[in-house]
Amino acid sequence: MFDCIIIGAGPAGCTAAGRLAEKGRKVLLVERCRLPRYKSCSGVLIKKSMDFVKLYIGEETPVHTMCAPEENRGMIFTNDYGKEYRFEQEGLNVWRSSFDNWLAEKAVEKGVQLRDGTMAVSCEEQEDSVSVILHGEKTYTEKAKYVLDCEGVTGAVKRSLLGKNNGYITTFQTFNRGSIDLDYHYFYAYLQPELSQYDAWFNVKDNLLVLGVSVKEADKIKSYYEKFLSYMKKEHSLYIEEETKAEKWLMPHIRPGCGVDYGTGRILFAGEIAGFLNPMGEGISAGMESGYWAAEAAAAHFEHPQKVLDAYQKGTASLQAYMQRQWSFVGGIAGTFREME
Repeated sequence: MFDCIIIGAGPAGCTAAGRLAEKGRKVLLVERCRLPRYKSCSGVLIKKSMDFVKLYIGEETPVHTMCAPEENRGMIFTNDYGKEYRFEQEGLNVWRSSFDNWLAEKAVEKGVQLRDGTMAVSCEEQEDSVSVILHGEKTYTEKAKYVLDCEGVTGAVKRSLLGKNNGYITTFQTFNRGSIDLDYHYFYAYLQPELSQYDAWFNVKDNLLVLGVSVKEADKIKSYYEKFLSYMKKEHSLYIEEETKAEKWLMPHIRPGCGVDYGTGRILFAGEIAGFLNPMGEGISAGMESGYWAAEAAAAHFEHPQKVLDAYQKGTASLQAYMQRQWSFVGGIAGTFREME
């Protein structure tokens, strides 16, 4: 039996796994994809994420995880009236496949057992443990005192446990060879309702122009994406020589009040599946912080599961308050996000 089975080898899961291993706990980390695995993401490590890497992992983010331009200098928002808000901040530009794989390697170095290519199908809490059905080369069951689900918005375990989800935002982005009259060192977010149903964005990774939109109605992706391209061509002289890749993804639909699902009994949630997500979909820092505090709560009250959820909630109180401030700020500058105030 394991002390904890952690589902999902992203920033939340790897941070939690490493912390529990440091506390002397026997940890199994499962990841449904083979590592390194891809995740659709801006791949921008904001200053908060960089600080958490040093604090929780004990090292600087390695160069081999980064892409050009390595330095991110902040975010530039354009609100629904076309007004620009510029936020200068130190940051890094990484590929999530390389960054997440490095986090998993660091967890393994601390004693975590990693099984990639292994899907968590379901779990069931029993009197003093949790049974988890896993599927890899075969289907089998493992037991643990606690389960921490960090699988992300598409994970099956939370849906099977609670029988619900809070809804999704569909994201669509393309990678392109070309040129544009914008500074490649910034992440740009566009909040005009005519360009998307949530937000649209631009950034650069290894000299590829990344252009994306997010929608609440998936069948409207093409229409909004074409409007966004037209806008970028008119306003910023976008020229696309060749589209090299296009992808769809899902992210949680954050509701007013920024509610969080901490878990139930011996089963905890962390990262975006719990609802820890910052404006514009920045989830790396929130994932790492929530994963850390879930691990701290389980380690501190290991023999008293009734105290774990309360400790986890108290540990992440400042994170939830930070999220609410961020969403309120965005709601203050853009009417499309005013429901979040």
